[in-house]
Amino acid sequence: MAGLWGTPEQLRQLTEQLVGWESQGLTEGEVKFPERLKAKLMEMEYFCNHPELVSLGEVNWERRYLTALYKHEKATRTVVLLSHFDTVAVHEYGDLAPLAYQPAELEKAFQKIKSEFKPEMQDDLASGDYLFGRGIMDMKSGLAIHMALIERASLENWPVNIVLMSVPDEEVNSAGMRYGVSKLLDLERQYALEYVLFLNGEPVFAKSPGDESQYIYTGSIGKIMPSALFYGKETHAGEPLAGMTSSYLSTYLTRKMEWNPAFSETVHGEETPLPVTLTQGDMKEEYSVQTPYRTKALYNVFTMDRNAEDVMDIFEGLAKESAAECMEDYRALCEKVAMEPRFDDIRVLRYEELVDYAEEKFGIDYINQLIHDTLMDPERDVRDKSFHIADILLLNCQELTPGIVLLFAPPYYPAVNSSEDPFIEECVAHVTRDAFERFDLELEQVHFFNGISDLSYVNYQDSSSGWVSYENNTPVYGDPYSIPFQSMQQLKAPVLNIGPFGKDPHKRTERLHIKNAFEEIPEIIASLILHIGEQAD
Repeated sequence: MAGLWGTPEQLRQLTEQLVGWESQGLTEGEVKFPERLKAKLMEMEYFCNHPELVSLGEVNWERRYLTALYKHEKATRTVVLLSHFDTVAVHEYGDLAPLAYQPAELEKAFQKIKSEFKPEMQDDLASGDYLFGRGIMDMKSGLAIHMALIERASLENWPVNIVLMSVPDEEVNSAGMRYGVSKLLDLERQYALEYVLFLNGEPVFAKSPGDESQYIYTGSIGKIMPSALFYGKETHAGEPLAGMTSSYLSTYLTRKMEWNPAFSETVHGEETPLPVTLTQGDMKEEYSVQTPYRTKALYNVFTMDRNAEDVMDIFEGLAKESAAECMEDYRALCEKVAMEPRFDDIRVLRYEELVDYAEEKFGIDYINQLIHDTLMDPERDVRDKSFHIADILLLNCQELTPGIVLLFAPPYYPAVNSSEDPFIEECVAHVTRDAFERFDLELEQVHFFNGISDLSYVNYQDSSSGWVSYENNTPVYGDPYSIPFQSMQQLKAPVLNIGPFGKDPHKRTERLHIKNAFEEIPEIIASLILHIGEQAD
């Protein structure tokens, strides 16, 4: 095939070029990347003739997503290729950080310090089978493969439409995909497209250290972050039982949350990882002998079937248990020293209940002004803003304390799964058979991609009760952070993830398997898209 990226060597060069365009999240590189990507796609003959089919869409903070459409004149069936171009930072590279975006130079530098690495990494380095660099696996290679595929489709006049969408911010809050949902709906209407598959290109993630199996994914795991603001009772350190530290109160719930099997789900024989604490700490900003009375904690919960309301119900139950146990222990301590307890109970309430109480006490204008002022603070991210809003409300409603306020902090990735969709079953059969026959490559189906992905924002199938609970209990929900649940429901096509094999995403030893990325996976995906296109409209 003629063209810009039609050979393995050309595709490798494209991938290395994309890696060279630094695009760490929340940096100027992330802002500039889509413009450079658009210019690259405009080198294709097809888009030179149809420039209106490549466009950039606004996200936030000057960031943009890119869409490119290959439109066959007779086809309606459409495959959407999804990728993200942002990467995580490079701090772990140390002195080699300047080389993190230069695969060839980084490999030379690694050769000089190869004794520092574990045996598996040393073997891979010596083999010559891998390319190294930040984002080369996660996921500039997936984007490069998609670019090569859309070029090939245009040159060979494939009887199917292809939308390429690449977005920023997947590694932080997935703002790119959340903003991009409306663009997919616009394209569908404008060009009379029929979306039949959302195909992501995230790389293969190992299930355990040393795992070298290659997977395709028929879903993506969900992630939600139930969080708590603990408000104790302040006192002087010399009179400890006259109050209660929020640190002490928080330990009761954190102990119940950490590794709690109550949140475990098993679907299609796969199990969610257990919940863990992502951050916990008191909100006291200065040293004094006043005890800390406000603490925040943010927990990570993975989902498969459960929605936000399901998670909040479990979370609330555990919070009430922990509050009762804490109060029981406090009463016992008071009794031991012959002291009357200074309070009768520890209240547990959802954020929406706190808002209702504060609105009754102060009025809706007070609530709106507090939220507005907090959201305008450039020094806080959306998680800090979430806690700050709840904190100010509770500081002004101290008659509710001691207490625990339950809320959600962004981001939220709803789980998505298409394993039982007959079309996906056919796609999986085609891909696994093709990979084995052509490359002697065994691809194993996994029902949930375990790295979380932007597939969470298409094919949303939950009822409104789940998302209303999320909206009502997320303090920053609205302009700075929202999820287009209803629009996501309209993107009904099933999901699939097929990407290249690599190792150590988000580590300095991140690497990509050369043959798999530039020879095998592009051909396997091309075969699938052609198969889809050849089916009758």
